[in-house]
Amino acid sequence: MKYKHLFFDLDHTLWDFETNARETLSTLYQQHALAERGVHDFELFFERYNFHNNRLWDRYTKGYIKQDELRWKRQWLTLLDFKIADEPLARELSARFLDHLPYRKNLFPYTMEILQYLQQKGYALHLVTNGFDSVQHCKLEHSGIKSFFGEVVTSEKSNSLKPNKEIFDYAMALTGATAATSIMIGDNLDADIQGGINAGMDTIFVNHLGIDPHVQATYVVHDLKALENIL
Repeated sequence: MKYKHLFFDLDHTLWDFETNARETLSTLYQQHALAERGVHDFELFFERYNFHNNRLWDRYTKGYIKQDELRWKRQWLTLLDFKIADEPLARELSARFLDHLPYRKNLFPYTMEILQYLQQKGYALHLVTNGFDSVQHCKLEHSGIKSFFGEVVTSEKSNSLKPNKEIFDYAMALTGATAATSIMIGDNLDADIQGGINAGMDTIFVNHLGIDPHVQATYVVHDLKALENIL
């Protein structure tokens, strides 16, 4: 086998963040009676949350904001879109969101099957994620895929963030891998694919959304089953 170590991203690659976030926010929307506070449309509320979450994650990965600011400001900015300037509510929603989200179990189709397939073929599977340490471990545990991974390298554990080379150097040192025998698999062109390139790894872009890539990965797949054609 050309590759020995497979480094996966978690959110949006294996663990279906959007579906899990939607379910969690739907529960919070009901529990906090947000419709009565002026958030008249849950679908619009979720769309605005996604917009702010994605923008703030981009700023976080580039080092412009800290973890706590990301966590509560995505709720704060979403509420502001509905003319609700209530910081205590935003912080409460943020805390409850992080309490409940990691227990959601939705994975992308074929996640369990592809991990079993790759494990049986003898690959060493690991995770490299910008997610928060305790949150990511909880997601893995409750979605039933923790046992597949040898090492879980988070931004907190490595003191770095994708796409910085340092987080990948840390992951390879921890696992005994080399860039030549490793491949990075993820959905985010800027963090996962550019990060893998920065580290000298081959890369697989999991293009769930069918977007036009602005970074050239070694391979592109549109679903997880297609990994069988490469690995």
